[in-house]
Amino acid sequence: MQDNNIKEKLEKEKQQLKKSLGDVATKDPKAKHDYDAKFKNFGDPIFDNTAEAAEVSLYDSNLSVEGNLELKLKDVNEALDRIKEGTFGKCENCNKEIDKARLEANPTAKLCIDCAKINKK
Repeated sequence: MQDNNIKEKLEKEKQQLKKSLGDVATKDPKAKHDYDAKFKNFGDPIFDNTAEAAEVSLYDSNLSVEGNLELKLKDVNEALDRIKEGTFGKCENCNKEIDKARLEANPTAKLCIDCAKINKK
């Protein structure tokens, strides 16, 4: 897989992540890469405790999903930055080349497999 193919794959993933984030969160206009989970109002909580419980449950779920999607988007943006800088495919720890198969499976990888194993311990 060439850098152009990886870049294309990352750009596509970036767009998908932004779309998914838009479904569960609103972009914070004051922060460059921050989203806030949406809170849906299903009804008047004074008259309907079920609606209030559903609102809180959905918000809790959206908050978790938003956090995960934001982290993935951050990783994708960092990988795209590394492509621009010419450092893509180099391990951030030991500076060795990251195996192409690893980059094909996970284009946002920052570490070679050996350094990734060490970091998990």
